[in-house]
Amino acid sequence: MAITIRTATPADTGAVDALLQRSYPRLLKADYAPSVLVAAIPDISRAQPALMASGTYYLAMEEGAVLGAGGFTASVQRRGWGNVRHVVTDDRHLRRGIGRALMTHSFARARLAGLEALECWATLTAVPFYEALGFEMVEPMVVQLKGAIDFPAVRMQRTL
Repeated sequence: MAITIRTATPADTGAVDALLQRSYPRLLKADYAPSVLVAAIPDISRAQPALMASGTYYLAMEEGAVLGAGGFTASVQRRGWGNVRHVVTDDRHLRRGIGRALMTHSFARARLAGLEALECWATLTAVPFYEALGFEMVEPMVVQLKGAIDFPAVRMQRTL
């Protein structure tokens, strides 16, 4: 069966929560200390209501199952720029082109929205994925999560 991409809605929140909660611990464990993951996973593995209702967050579907999610939002600080948001692929379905399909769809939609470039705050695990999509590393960074948790990441960007 073929993967299809559709726009997420608030009704998809539970399915995205389940995908994030199941996949992030497995996907990130090779690149983050267990102490960081124990503290960070509850914060990063929740679908964001505003993002689910944004119209620019997408689901990769196969036979009714959500196998991936991701999208973008326009930057409020930088005209013509957007931010890649909350991209995840089901850890049981890696290397099938799901993440690439989501990002290719997002790139096309971002261009239609008038954006010229995208920035992402990549997990250490996702850096090779974003590089394969044409993103360039800008700098290492630390994302401050709830509870003063320091979460290492990499700021990346690409033109559209």
